[in-house]
Amino acid sequence: MPEQEIPRVPMTTEEIEAANLGAAPRLDGRITLREHDPRWSAVFEREAAGLAERLGGLDHRIEHVGSTAVPGLPAKPVVDVLLIVPDSGDEASYVPALEALGYGLAIREPDWYEHRVLRRHDIGPAAEYVNLHVLSAGCPENARMLRFRDRLRRHAGDRELYADTKRALARQSWEYTQNYADAKSEVVAAIIGRAMGEKD
Repeated sequence: MPEQEIPRVPMTTEEIEAANLGAAPRLDGRITLREHDPRWSAVFEREAAGLAERLGGLDHRIEHVGSTAVPGLPAKPVVDVLLIVPDSGDEASYVPALEALGYGLAIREPDWYEHRVLRRHDIGPAAEYVNLHVLSAGCPENARMLRFRDRLRRHAGDRELYADTKRALARQSWEYTQNYADAKSEVVAAIIGRAMGEKD
């Protein structure tokens, strides 16, 4: 039975701080966007190979998501990876294996699909770090993330709309990167709505 959808709403400062393990990294400034760099895909391929090797005994799926996965789209130099496992709340089934690769658990959101984020820094000159998003199989957010990515890859109009939105918001100052992400939510929701209405 599929999980009930949990809307992603803008996070308060208290929620951002509570989700982060340790002090939430403050931005207190502008987002840095770069034009698309083909090396981002190479970073993903390398990371995916290492993840697959470490998680060989666990049923899983690995996908490149976020703006670095869309050719032609400007992005923060942060490679977002989606890891789908049987139960993202069961940290013991995957976190120790990923720590051996240099990943550290950074965000825990038990009230939003048991979402976890692990990060790995020092990944080379193409990107600042990897954000590894972990969600459970059957979670509705998996389909939303992948449909959003695929829509942007295929549809120039929505890709340009999203790029323009990102550039406009990057000219503003933000306390946390999450605030910038939340400010894009209306445009993201509209694009996902169109993507979910597409026929496969």
